[in-house]
Amino acid sequence: MSTTHLPRRFCAMLAAACGLLGSASAHAAESAAIIPPPALDQPAHASMPQKAVLAGGCFWGVQAVFQHVKGVTRAVSGYAGGQADTANYDAVSSGRSGHAEAVEITYDPAQVSYGQLLQIYFSVAHDPTQLNRQGPDSGPQYRSAVFPANDDQREVAKAYIAQLNKAGAYSRPLATAIEPLRAFYPAEDYHQDYLVRHPYSMYIMVNDIPKIENLARMFPDRYRDKPVLVAPQPGKS
Repeated sequence: MSTTHLPRRFCAMLAAACGLLGSASAHAAESAAIIPPPALDQPAHASMPQKAVLAGGCFWGVQAVFQHVKGVTRAVSGYAGGQADTANYDAVSSGRSGHAEAVEITYDPAQVSYGQLLQIYFSVAHDPTQLNRQGPDSGPQYRSAVFPANDDQREVAKAYIAQLNKAGAYSRPLATAIEPLRAFYPAEDYHQDYLVRHPYSMYIMVNDIPKIENLARMFPDRYRDKPVLVAPQPGKS
């Protein structure tokens, strides 16, 4: 086990202990935000698959959320915002690489729009009002950031952030940054499908399982029970 895993897991154990003492507080930390859909969106149409790159804290949970969204055909954990030579977990965990832990989402725009993905991202995948942190994890690598693939995505994201701030959808302004997408670098294999492979990890149970539950509850028409995985699981079809 690499020592770079210890801080995240140690924080998760502390969070779980706090949850045993006050389950209401732990649940409140994972409450989903009820927000309106974006007023500006890309129209649904049959076309080639599109990609979206989003960062919102630990990529384990963000990946897991979008693996359960209808119309998503692939969701890969990785790194965005820095250079190729620092696109590895050790460097990114230092907080000095410029990268954010991010997820590259491949989706069918005829089934789910970019704006609908953003609504899920802002509502259940993470807390967009937190600056350089999510839950027990802190540092710029855990920042809230959208990496648009094109001008249309940039305009939708920019307009939606402004819409949510103007409507007072949250008690604080959004900390989400819109950053240029220079490249996306897939993370190491052991980070892929992490929630599926480690469902009883303390960190996953405390921080990420509630995100999936919130997705199913708040977006039942968008939710699918069987996740789309990066790697097939042995013994599962």
